[in-house]
Amino acid sequence: MVYKKFAVALLAAAVGACAQLDHAPQSASVSQAESEVDSTDGDLIAISQNIMDVSEPALPPNDIWQRLRQGFTLDRETERPKVKDYVNYFSSNQGYMARVTERSRRYIFHVAEQLEQSNIPMEFALLPIVESAYDPFAYSHAQASGMWQFIPATGRSFGLNQNWWYDGRRDVVESTRAASEYFNYLSAKFDGDWLLVLAAYNAGEGTVRRAMERNRRRGKGTSFWDLKLPRETQRYVPQLLALAEVVAHSDHYRVPLHDVGNTPYYTAVDVGSQIDLAQAAELAGVEIEELYLLNPGYNRWATDPNGSHRLLIPNDKSARFIAALEKLPADQRVSWQRYKVARGDSLSVIARRYETTVSAIQQTNKLRGSSIRAGQTLLIPSASGPSAQYAYSIDQRVQRRQSSGKGEKSSYTVRPGDTLWGIARSLDVKVRELASWNSMAPGDTLRPGRKLVAYSKGNSDDRGRTTRKVSYRVRNGDSLYRIARKFSIDIGDIVRWNKISKNSYLQPGQRLTLFVDSASSG
Repeated sequence: MVYKKFAVALLAAAVGACAQLDHAPQSASVSQAESEVDSTDGDLIAISQNIMDVSEPALPPNDIWQRLRQGFTLDRETERPKVKDYVNYFSSNQGYMARVTERSRRYIFHVAEQLEQSNIPMEFALLPIVESAYDPFAYSHAQASGMWQFIPATGRSFGLNQNWWYDGRRDVVESTRAASEYFNYLSAKFDGDWLLVLAAYNAGEGTVRRAMERNRRRGKGTSFWDLKLPRETQRYVPQLLALAEVVAHSDHYRVPLHDVGNTPYYTAVDVGSQIDLAQAAELAGVEIEELYLLNPGYNRWATDPNGSHRLLIPNDKSARFIAALEKLPADQRVSWQRYKVARGDSLSVIARRYETTVSAIQQTNKLRGSSIRAGQTLLIPSASGPSAQYAYSIDQRVQRRQSSGKGEKSSYTVRPGDTLWGIARSLDVKVRELASWNSMAPGDTLRPGRKLVAYSKGNSDDRGRTTRKVSYRVRNGDSLYRIARKFSIDIGDIVRWNKISKNSYLQPGQRLTLFVDSASSG
């Protein structure tokens, strides 16, 4: 009875408010309310439900991890052994989880935005942890690059440009856009089965489809768990499901997730022209390392002269950057040097010297071809600071990798016709090691003149004497016999180490790899 009176009063107030708007007597509103409440008890329930439904819309989560949890849709299959194993792995490696989630803070909000717009499960925002530990500079021996680990051909298929200045596979915005398009492409191929999408992203569409066809012929199931796939792929999907489980219940698993707000980290600014990255960092008031981490697609000291000219700037620095950029004319955004062409110069030689490209010099100087003449003056775009200042440029990354090996260091200058396999064999190292030391993949094309480094621990001969690897430069008058005698080694060994004939004519300046007694003269 009390409930009914309360409902009458509440409904009367609502009807009364409407009556005032319609200039109707309030007493009529009360009578109408009483009659409506008395009509049926079921109406009371409907009225109370309607009243309860009138509420404020839910506020978006403040934390990116809560946002992801709300978008998780995959069955995490936590009872499967491989998923269990990875749940145990991630939950027991708390330091790793803290590091990778901290590394994700620049990118994961924007990844979530892209996935949401593309109607892709939010678990996929954790995939860069599996692929690259959220490192946009990650590079694999299979030539995969960036936090989504695109190989060159697949990257190009999804519009990721790759040239001397720029690699779209590492571009945060472009690679995430391409990954989303690739996921939806695979989803259409596999009827929306997201586990098969993950498997195909790792192993290739053809590999998964062939595994499904084999099972169909044998009357077996075609879900991910039924298929015989490469071992890496069998681990790949459970890793993501385990990550999603740990993030979904991080308190239960006592896993520390870096505090990342559900807010944008960066603002995209169209600079409109090529710009020196050191100068851009100064305009924004950020360290150049931070600028590279937000714009890892740029290989060199400046943006690509042919575009794109977009820079990602930390959100709290974007207004300052835009204001400073507006005051800086386009022709002052890179430094320029006047160079007087010397006899024997070529555009390629000049371009290498100034860390630019032939096409950039041609465009700047309105050259239609590659012909230049001695005495001609060229305007060359050049870095405003020393190369070491551009900490994440590809040259600096290669140098850091080259200095990271252990053992005795040797170098090799690539010659026409060389292959990585052949060089590795001549230096007595593994191909994968040689590729890793030089930030390459085993299948990468070698450019003549490039210097490669290798590391060896030294060898021991039958008498227990230590040997060292020497890169010997052939002098005028040298012969295999003379070199062998000089270092107390066999001609046959020189031939074998360098894959040459005993009758080879040695050219002055030619480099030979030798393993010599440490006491021998050099």
